[in-house]
Amino acid sequence: MEAVLELLVISAGVSHGLETSCDAREDGSQCYGALGGTVYLQLVTDATRYDALSFWKGSTGAKTEILKMKKDKWVIKDTPIEDRVHFFINNGTLRLNNTRRNDSGEYLQETFNSAGRLSGIRGLQLFIEAPVSSPQLSSECLSHGEMKVSCSSEGDGPQYSWTLDGQTQRDTRASSDNETNTITLKKGLSGNLTCTIRNYISSDSISKRISPCPEPGVSVFVYFQLAEVFILLTVCLGSYCFYKKETYHHKEATDMVTTCNATQNLSQCSVVLNGTLDV
Repeated sequence: MEAVLELLVISAGVSHGLETSCDAREDGSQCYGALGGTVYLQLVTDATRYDALSFWKGSTGAKTEILKMKKDKWVIKDTPIEDRVHFFINNGTLRLNNTRRNDSGEYLQETFNSAGRLSGIRGLQLFIEAPVSSPQLSSECLSHGEMKVSCSSEGDGPQYSWTLDGQTQRDTRASSDNETNTITLKKGLSGNLTCTIRNYISSDSISKRISPCPEPGVSVFVYFQLAEVFILLTVCLGSYCFYKKETYHHKEATDMVTTCNATQNLSQCSVVLNGTLDV
């Protein structure tokens, strides 16, 4: 049974042009970038304070050097991504354009003093994720008057939250800390229901005006009453038509007058049943 609700009234999203930025100046920083977008990683406050700086993909074992800076001059070492990377020396920020899935991973930054000695080492984790898409709502009424509403969207690691007229709602059939794309609302609830979906890259929301589900018992009773009325009307109409037909035939036969010439010996005359014979 479908739920009683109005069509989409609100759909709004935030993606900030698929550009993200991350402060990676602390060791162990976790940074997120939008798939196909641009991510800014601030590696140091001012790169001119260091005699040399190296930035690698991979923290242990086999490492690939991406950026090398020495005496205010920098060069991209990893040729396949050369056209996607730029480094701003004055604020120590690395820009990565047109991000791809394989850009995700661990990175390592090394800084050196004027004596060429290692002065600092920091690692960071980069995650490239697809933004969430515009969500869609679907709903159905359950047998006890509850309403089940589902919110669907595409994207990596989506998290869902629900509000009804601004009040946070949780699934009546799930644990209190479970953020799910499906919610079951209690019987009789109505108002403006909003589903918000988000991940580390973007967020979007959709709202619908919902009305309480119809009472299953009342609906069945009404259907039975209508069926009884229909049957009664059918019987009455059939009886009336049969009565009119019989009355008409009787009247027609009663009004029939037959004339017969009986002047001859042994004349034969015929008359309609219930009719009149003139001899």
